[in-house]
Amino acid sequence: MKILIVTQYFWPENFRINDLCVQLVKRGHTVTVLTGKPNYPTGVVFPEFKENPSAFNQYASCEVMRLPVMARGDGSSIKLIFNYISYVLSASLLGAWKLRKKSFDLIFVYEPSPVTVCLPAILIKKLRKIPVVFWVQDLWPETLESVGVVKSKRLLGLIGKMVSFIYNRCDLILGQSRAFYDGIARYCDDKEKIKYFPNWAEGIFKEKVTANIPEITAFKDDLKILFAGNIGDAQDFPAILSAAEIIKDKNIKAKFFIVGDGRMFDWIVKEVYRRKLGNYVYLLGRHPLEAMPEFYATADILLATLRESPVFSMTIPAKVQSYMTAGKPILTMLSGEGSRVVSEAECGLIADSGDYKGLARNITIMTCMTKASLMTLGYNARVYAGKEFDRDTLIAQLEDWFVDAIQNNSENVL
Repeated sequence: MKILIVTQYFWPENFRINDLCVQLVKRGHTVTVLTGKPNYPTGVVFPEFKENPSAFNQYASCEVMRLPVMARGDGSSIKLIFNYISYVLSASLLGAWKLRKKSFDLIFVYEPSPVTVCLPAILIKKLRKIPVVFWVQDLWPETLESVGVVKSKRLLGLIGKMVSFIYNRCDLILGQSRAFYDGIARYCDDKEKIKYFPNWAEGIFKEKVTANIPEITAFKDDLKILFAGNIGDAQDFPAILSAAEIIKDKNIKAKFFIVGDGRMFDWIVKEVYRRKLGNYVYLLGRHPLEAMPEFYATADILLATLRESPVFSMTIPAKVQSYMTAGKPILTMLSGEGSRVVSEAECGLIADSGDYKGLARNITIMTCMTKASLMTLGYNARVYAGKEFDRDTLIAQLEDWFVDAIQNNSENVL
């Protein structure tokens, strides 16, 4: 199949769509990616891209078409809006023109946010008479309301109408969590085209690696807790630091290691200093995906958190699948689906979103666990991931859906 991927985010930004493109190419498909200039999560275009843009026009035999977009900047609401709008306009106008001599069988849209990423795909669908498959990672308008970006009920209603416009023009809608069904169905007339399609972990997390990160191994007598990923509002770092304060006050032998970057990084640096947590919380910065298995292997426990929100409770953070595949025990401070799968897998201890006291209590419990007990939790995690989030099984299912969408579209066109 000739597949057009429409995504605002792509390599060297770290998103699951990167791995999906690699796997589709390995399975014999021709993949073209329509994306913007990399600027997530830092908010500025990556320096390495600025120095040599042409080096980023090919990825694992995928042709990558880069479009001009306004960078996210400091992540303020106004700058994010312009970032979102700039991609829609650029992909709809310049993108559609750049693609004019190429033929495709299907369009696949990846949406961690914003939902507007699908608008260019709908335009291209209308021009080319080809189906659109939309992978929903983030529910709109619920997310906008939950994080306080949009408070006006009237504006939320208008956004809901836009979401309905988008969903009803897609041929297939995939939700990353089973709990997404109702949220999608609310804006979709044809419920039959909604399917469950979760994230998976990249294959590198299945490989055995040496645990050798000196900044972590230096604390051999402490429980080493690692958080990896975006450092933003959604991850509720105020609550994480409150749990760290309890660990400090009770003199619990545990350390937090934060690997990643994002809009709250500078805030955390200041808060760690203000709360005198320098001996308990260590910021290790942003590292490439290829380095993460070694970080995971060096840690004892992996941490997943999301702030309290109805829409976040329906979400399984993508890091959970990576954590499980790596075979490590997991601590959560998140409500709903994310904690549910950890509990179901019997691979860690869970706390609800914002429950920093519960997180601190679970950390204390884990400091008393034997190495054998922790290994059992890690083993349970890997077994569950293999059963529920196996990449090959999921992508094979996706290919079947692609074939069905293309055939149904051909019948409708005729």
